[in-house]
Order: sequence, then C-alpha cells, then structure tokens
Amino acid sequence: MKRLRTRISLHERYWRIRAGMALVPYAVQTLCGNIYINRDYVFDTLMEPLFWLVDNFAKAIGPIFVCAVVVLTSLFVYIAYTIGIPYWWERSPAALVVLFVVGHWILANVVFHYYYAFTTSPGHPPQGGLIPETASICRRCIAPKPPRTHHCSVCNKCVLKMDHHCPWLNQCVGHYNHRFFYMYMVYMVLGTVFVMAFGHDILLTEYYRERTELGLDLRPGDNVTTEVGIFLALGGLSVWHGKLITRGETSIEAHINAKETKRLLKLNKIYRNPYNANPKENWRIFLGLHSGRGWRHILLPSAHLPDGDGLTWRIPPTRPHVKIL
Repeated sequence: MKRLRTRISLHERYWRIRAGMALVPYAVQTLCGNIYINRDYVFDTLMEPLFWLVDNFAKAIGPIFVCAVVVLTSLFVYIAYTIGIPYWWERSPAALVVLFVVGHWILANVVFHYYYAFTTSPGHPPQGGLIPETASICRRCIAPKPPRTHHCSVCNKCVLKMDHHCPWLNQCVGHYNHRFFYMYMVYMVLGTVFVMAFGHDILLTEYYRERTELGLDLRPGDNVTTEVGIFLALGGLSVWHGKLITRGETSIEAHINAKETKRLLKLNKIYRNPYNANPKENWRIFLGLHSGRGWRHILLPSAHLPDGDGLTWRIPPTRPHVKIL
C-alpha cells in the first residue's frame, strides 16, 4: 500500500512539473510579448549598439562643427575685407558701394539666423504638465508625445515638430527654430552666389596671376567645380526643404507619409497629410506671416517665433486623412 502511494505521489509530481514547464513559454510571452513587433522592430533592436555609437559620435563632434561654421564664415569675411574691398575700390568705387551694402545685408542675415537657430530651443513637451492632445507614448521618455513630436536619440529628448538633428547647430531643428535654420540656408545660398559672381574675377586676376609667376599649372576647372559643388549642395538642400514646407511636412514626416501612402494604396485608399492646408498657407504658417507680418520680416532679420505652442495643430476640416478610391 505504501509503495502504491509512493508511486502515485511520484506520478503526480511528475505531471505537475510537466504542467508547470508547459506554462513557461506562456509566462515568457506574457512578460516579453509585443503585438506590435515586426521586422523593423527587430532590426532596430539588433542595430541598437550601432545607433548608440553613431548618436554619441554625433553628440561629440557637434561643437567641432559649430566651431567650423564660425571659423569658415569669419575667414570669408576676412578675405572680403582684405582682398575684395581693395580690389573693387580700384576698379569701381560706385560698384563697391552697392556690393558693400548687398554683401553686408546677406552677411547680417546669415549671422543672425545662424545665431538664433543655434541658441533657440526647438521646443520640448512640458514635463509633468498638462498636454492637451497626445498622439502616442514615447518609449524612451516614457511620457506622452503631442502630435508631430519625435524623440531625438542624440539629445535624448522629445522635440516638438522635429525635423532632424543638425550637427552644424549641435541641436535639433524643431518647432521654434525651424524657420531660423531654413532662412540661414537660404541666405547662405545667396552668399555663395554673391561670392561666385563677384569673387570669381578676383580669383582669376589674383590667384592665377600668382600661380603664373611661380610657374605652376593653371587649372580653372578645379575652382569652378568647387564653387558649383558648394552651390549645388546648399541649393539642393534648400530646395528639398522648400518642397517639404510646401507640402506642410517635416523631414521625418515625409518618410512616415511615404510609407503610409504605400500602405493605404494597397487598400485602394489615398492618404493625405492632415497638416497640409495649401502651399500658400503652409508657407505663411512656417514663416509666421500672421499678425501684420510681411516681407520685411523675411528680407530683414526678425526674431519672431512661429504661431502656436507646438502641442496642438489646426487640421483643415475639408481635408480628410484618408480618401476611398
């Protein structure tokens, strides 16, 4: 009888242990499961160490990039004063007056907009405050994210209407400093065109003359290629950002909207950007041309901030997000 009971007891323990082991996978799935997991999620998880390295590298070289901008801009100003002004004074004093005014107008806008893009915070969600509208929860900050807000892994903060992290500013481009960043690029392009137009003749007469006297080879194509390359790089970036502004979206939203468009197209639906009013209104919103502001606030330095707080956004009521084909 004792042996029978012992056998039954061992048999019960065996099946209890087996039943418990069978529950282990379910326990793991309960603790670690994620219904939103996909290939992109797995890829991001596996690439996390590389992302960490890139983010910390970008954060470390940010001050170097800022110093490079200051040094290069100062160098161009020094060359203009020491070579450009004496050259045009001998050639045409009247032309020098015009070039002096136009050049300093461009320079003032370049310096002003870079300084404000560098020193103005892009905007962050309030910590511990009330957020009127929440789009999602940030998995890094573990905090509510307003619409159009994204987390910057370099700054380790959520940024309102984030466009991208700019190493040349050593901070993010977002809601409050986006206009300063774009206007800086535009005036940099104008400055490049200005230097190409009125500095090329100085290059030919001074630089090539010295190389001829030293018996060196003349390679005008190299310098032309450099000038055109700088213009195309800055100009292309400005045009691309201009297209995004026209469509009422940021660099991040352009990627998200493109993926959403493809996804809905497979369902015979058309996706429409909910923040796209119309091209003219999009530019007015971006440039802050409300409350009596006009061309003076574009052509001259202006420290005005965009309308709104970056937490809520007015969606045009006549433009649904999805249209059924």
